Amino acid sequence: MSSLSITSAVPDPALLDLPWDLPLELWPEETIAALPKGISRHLVRFVHLEGFVVAIKETTAELARREYDMLRTLQRLDVPCVEPVAVVSGRVAADGEELSPALVTRHLKFSLPYRALYSQALRPDTATRLVDALALLLARLHLIGFYWGDVSLSNTLFRRDAGAFAAYLVDAETGKLYDGGLSNGQRENDLEVARVNIAGELLDLQSGGRLDDAVDPVEIADGIVAAYRSLWRELTASETFPQSERWRIRERVERLNELGFDIEEMSIRTDEDGTRVRIQPKVVDAGHHSRRLLRLTGLDAGENQARRLLNDLDAFRAVRGKTDDDEEMVAHEWLVTVFEPVVRSIPKELRGKLEPAEVFHQLLDHRWYLSQEQQRNVPLAEALTSYVDTVLRHRRDEVTVVGPQTSAVTLPVAVVDEGEEDWRAKV
Repeated sequence: MSSLSITSAVPDPALLDLPWDLPLELWPEETIAALPKGISRHLVRFVHLEGFVVAIKETTAELARREYDMLRTLQRLDVPCVEPVAVVSGRVAADGEELSPALVTRHLKFSLPYRALYSQALRPDTATRLVDALALLLARLHLIGFYWGDVSLSNTLFRRDAGAFAAYLVDAETGKLYDGGLSNGQRENDLEVARVNIAGELLDLQSGGRLDDAVDPVEIADGIVAAYRSLWRELTASETFPQSERWRIRERVERLNELGFDIEEMSIRTDEDGTRVRIQPKVVDAGHHSRRLLRLTGLDAGENQARRLLNDLDAFRAVRGKTDDDEEMVAHEWLVTVFEPVVRSIPKELRGKLEPAEVFHQLLDHRWYLSQEQQRNVPLAEALTSYVDTVLRHRRDEVTVVGPQTSAVTLPVAVVDEGEEDWRAKV
């Protein structure tokens, strides 16, 4: 009779308390977390662990270990993916029957599978944003030489990211990392798999009446190919121009930074007569804005959220006349006088609705719309009260459990003095 074996980089003793002697489908309800999940070829259940939620997938010992190692590698390479927790093997039922090994991953807070990102029908703009996020994730994976092999919406989790979505890899079972990078054929195969899988997933929604009539599943699926190709060209293509237009070098760098990528090096060559210049960027890291925000404020946010918060910070510096002051000192002032008071003003029972950075982004949008509608500069405190009562309170929780709406409460808010509001008319 084999003994239970738990392989983990950071072992959690609470794992020993789970009913590993039962098949996953028979685990008691008190251990199960009521989370929406996508379609999987394996049985997957969300389970409460001390202080957080994990996803447990029954699979084979070989696949569980392989995927665990791959997810750890992707994490070291700073790729958006779920966090591997453990591989559990040696499971035996009370009657002596051997049970399937399991892969344990940590649930990604505020993330949802694509099927949970709509209330009644998936709208065209939402479907397009999901595909765009997946195209960006795929490009990031290909840049580091990762061949996915099973690209799909079902194998991805999505988090809201300042009006867009950020995509995270969930299932790395079929993936493989190549030191020398991917061939064009491997990239094209991933693209074709993505196109076919996405079309099938959206057609499945359509057959169940859960797709907006204006959504064409095939057109949306083809969109990932177009979005990926456009992004890949920007990230990797060489560019030639007259030497008199050397400003285009800086322009290319700024475009890549705006997409969220940093450049490790750039090859610059001139032709024999020195009249034309050819540049070839080597893009190394995504998350340009996220890293800047983290460095300045300690806030960990999605790339689009970070861009929005940095815009707010830059506007704060400009209007306060602090453009020549130390950037980190001004960032600290913005953090303690603007961002943190907003976060503290959100009622505790509503803090599971959205991430703080996403709340702040939506608040800025809400304030701007109120100002436009009322033709006046709406104070931040007033906008926050309106946002909480008319928007946030009616959202479903996205931190862990998707549950019923929270009942209404009165919110007194005092965030920033109205005299300090002028710089924030619209960021």
